[in-house]
Amino acid sequence: MPIHLRVSENDYANTVLLVGDPVRAETISSMLQNSRLVNENRGLLGYTGTYKGLPVSVQTTGMGCPSAAIVVEELLQLKVQRLIRIGTCGGIGAHIKPCDMIAAISAAPYDGATSTYIGGRPIAPYATFRILKVAADIAEKEGIPVHFSGIASVDVFYNPFPDYVEQLRKQGVVAVEMETSLIYYLANRAGAEAASFLLVSDIVGGGEEFTKFVTDEDLKKGMDTLIAYVLQVCSQLCAADQEV
Repeated sequence: MPIHLRVSENDYANTVLLVGDPVRAETISSMLQNSRLVNENRGLLGYTGTYKGLPVSVQTTGMGCPSAAIVVEELLQLKVQRLIRIGTCGGIGAHIKPCDMIAAISAAPYDGATSTYIGGRPIAPYATFRILKVAADIAEKEGIPVHFSGIASVDVFYNPFPDYVEQLRKQGVVAVEMETSLIYYLANRAGAEAASFLLVSDIVGGGEEFTKFVTDEDLKKGMDTLIAYVLQVCSQLCAADQEV
């Protein structure tokens, strides 16, 4: 039994949806059939159920790469094969708007946890092409607007340096968040699949006067759309797994 996820190997499905917010985990669990709580230790709520008859789990990671690192390490110890993050991000790309959806192709590690793992080596944590391909096909077929692009993972939500956004924007980064680089790195290292799908909850411009947050109502509506989209992606991936 892992230290923080007090479960056994068979309590999680091969595909686990990762969320920072335990309330979001509860929301997704309510959309699964036969959902059961498999972990609640330290408030890291985890559920396993089925979606369209196929097993899927959802697990809370907490906020930030250090917390996510513990959860992902232990999920990999339990032989989980696919990790898909559903979260929020701050948009910084000139073309990014509130409530846009972003599929992260790669995540630049501007966080301390991933930097500790890579030891200063130039490594680019990346998503699994197979997941992104399924996601792109569904988006095109259903007419769902999704940005497939590069993001950055950071440690500081209230960054005190006014030029940090502009520096990232100049490098082609379209959004910032706090977990994806770590999830991608650990999945890449373990040979597991990973992807991160994000909803733009605010537009960050590098100064308080440029920051725009979406309303709670719009955030809920956008997140419901994102969750439904990712569940479609999971359904196709899990169905393909059954055919192998």
